[in-house]
Amino acid sequence: MLDRDLAALYGVKPIALRQQVKRNPERFPNDFMFELSREEVDLLVSQNVIPSRSRLGGSLPLAFTEQGVAMLSSVLTSKRAIEVNIAIMRAFVRMRELMLSHQELFRKIQDMEARYDEQFQTVFAAIRDLIEPPDPPRKPIGFVPA
Repeated sequence: MLDRDLAALYGVKPIALRQQVKRNPERFPNDFMFELSREEVDLLVSQNVIPSRSRLGGSLPLAFTEQGVAMLSSVLTSKRAIEVNIAIMRAFVRMRELMLSHQELFRKIQDMEARYDEQFQTVFAAIRDLIEPPDPPRKPIGFVPA
């Protein structure tokens, strides 16, 4: 998550959040938080993730991992910061549970596929098609009649 998004959630200004992080560098190692490069920011702007560079307030944004978000609660100790941190951590846990359950379902289907004979291959192929994400729709190239 970007610093500006976390600041909005915590109800503080992005500059205040960055100041607290810079005052506590030992709490934010590289696997908890890092600063985006100019190239990464340009890529985000070009993909419309960020409307413009000016939206960032003139500095390169900080990006926080799950652990970095958790560490922010020790730096930003307001009641709102604690409530938001709990909600964010619950969201991360739920996402992890969903990913694990999806992987477990896929593994079970693979196990069943290995045990049963060819008569079920059509069924397993249909299930596999439902589990795998669809290819993104492609825009037609050239003249398309109306």
